[in-house]
Amino acid sequence: MVTRNSTRRQRGYNPVETRPAPGWKHLIVETTGPVCRLTLNRPEIHNAFNETLIAELTDAIGALSRDESVRVIVLEGAGKSFCAGADLDWMRRMASYSHEENLEDARALQRMFASIAHCPKPTIAAVHGAAIGGGAGLVAVCDIAIATDSAVFALSEVRLGLVPAVVGPYVLEKVGMGAARALFVSGERFGAAEALRIGLVQHVVSNARGELDAAVDAKVELLVGAGPNAIAAAKQLLRDIARLSADEAAEITAQCIATLRASDEGREGIQAFLDKRPPAFGDTRPAQP
Repeated sequence: MVTRNSTRRQRGYNPVETRPAPGWKHLIVETTGPVCRLTLNRPEIHNAFNETLIAELTDAIGALSRDESVRVIVLEGAGKSFCAGADLDWMRRMASYSHEENLEDARALQRMFASIAHCPKPTIAAVHGAAIGGGAGLVAVCDIAIATDSAVFALSEVRLGLVPAVVGPYVLEKVGMGAARALFVSGERFGAAEALRIGLVQHVVSNARGELDAAVDAKVELLVGAGPNAIAAAKQLLRDIARLSADEAAEITAQCIATLRASDEGREGIQAFLDKRPPAFGDTRPAQP
């Protein structure tokens, strides 16, 4: 099963617990150098959402988005699963809510997904076990998803008389209309190979011990070597041009590249390339004594 002991412990980074505030009920926040790992911590119920976990994750992502020392955010689940969707007790309580109360609850869930979608930092979902309903939505909303080959996914809301409404836009962006229609109306479970085929995840690794952590570490190395401002700009650019034609996007893209070329980060990156050396923004480890 997935281990939290990986090569990230051997890079010369000093682990610093916890950013943001410690003592949260359902979320572990661990920073190691430029990397922050957010662990959903309700293993006894497969890390299912309730209003507390939703609020904690929203607050954490918001704080990390503003923290310049954090370069990459990794989202993972404690225990046997990534995230099994909604907590049954929470769903039972929601069934007795008024329409207005349900609306506010749904808006809180939407704010959580939006906070991840609009986070300027690159986000990685490290997926093992079940990623069901809202858990599959978390996979969709992250920039990169890496799953073990035994991971199981579903957008199973219709089997409860519901729909994957709040996660819908993010799943649609990731997998396209054809796959989304089939999965939304059937609610069927599917494996990591199918998730890879439709684009819900970008990499599948063996379930062997340590393989998921190793794959995440390799991706983190790539991300911390890139310009943080460039990554944030790339994410914003994709949102800005997603529904535009090439002609409609022309001025936006021209403005974007012109701004970055003239920035300190852009100039450093180009000069480092010409000098055949690593750029300064790629060296994120603390100085060694």
